[in-house]
Amino acid sequence: MENGFREFKKGKISEFLEFLYEILNLKLFSIGDSVMTIGLLITLIISVVILFFLSEWIKKLLVNRVLKRYQIEKGTRQSVGTIVKYVIIIAGLFSILQTNGIDLSAFGILAGALGVGIGFGLQNITNNFISGLIILFEQPIKVGDRIEVGEITGDVIKISARSTTVVTNDNISVIIPNSKFIDDQVINWSHNEYKVRFNFPVGVSYKEDPEKVKEVLLEVAKKNPNVLDSPQPDVLFDEFDDSSLNFYLRVWTSEYVSKPKVLKSQLYFEIFKRFSDHGIEIPFPQRDIHIKSGAEKLNN
Repeated sequence: MENGFREFKKGKISEFLEFLYEILNLKLFSIGDSVMTIGLLITLIISVVILFFLSEWIKKLLVNRVLKRYQIEKGTRQSVGTIVKYVIIIAGLFSILQTNGIDLSAFGILAGALGVGIGFGLQNITNNFISGLIILFEQPIKVGDRIEVGEITGDVIKISARSTTVVTNDNISVIIPNSKFIDDQVINWSHNEYKVRFNFPVGVSYKEDPEKVKEVLLEVAKKNPNVLDSPQPDVLFDEFDDSSLNFYLRVWTSEYVSKPKVLKSQLYFEIFKRFSDHGIEIPFPQRDIHIKSGAEKLNN
């Protein structure tokens, strides 16, 4: 009984393996001299998934471990890591196809058809991809940079093959095509170093002493912990306006590059307080209106 049951069990297993073998070797289509079967398709899918997972892991290892030891900026590390990831993916795809016996020469026709498609329908995608490579190599912008493109101002958090992700001060993620950074004018507030000078306008009454105003403004700036001591803040006498003497308080900061309005608010609160303490008047627009009656015009 036991021997018969074992033989029956072995027979069922053998039948199942034969059935599975037939399913996996079922022909789907041909690519040149190569035959695509279900088993080969599953192998390719698993291999490609592992390749993408491995390339992403190598990128993170390179960015967060290896390059970090050499005190390289985060944006530069991200660019190098992304380029290495693309190289691994391209080399890995060719290796997977060749290892599994796929005839790569058959892709020549596909590449030609794809080239025609790119020429007509995929121009924007191709343009953005090439622009992404230019950005990664030339680095006009990097991850962590404070940029302004069009009406969008924010911090770069990710540069991918097709687009760049920018987060605004309102925590809104904006996806910008890479071609925008190549074709349009881009203001990079932190291209050389994360330190920026802001110019804040201040107006006072004509009766005030400009030297006293300058002294108070510099005192306010130097006491603010978010204003850098070097380069030192300074004050420019800008113009004689209709109702006021106009100055510019110029300060350098590295903490508030992405939040200039917050720094401006801090300084203005303190300036208003100090002006009040010193009796310095902040003017408002004034106009003198001269009215002549109609009778007076007739008499003249």
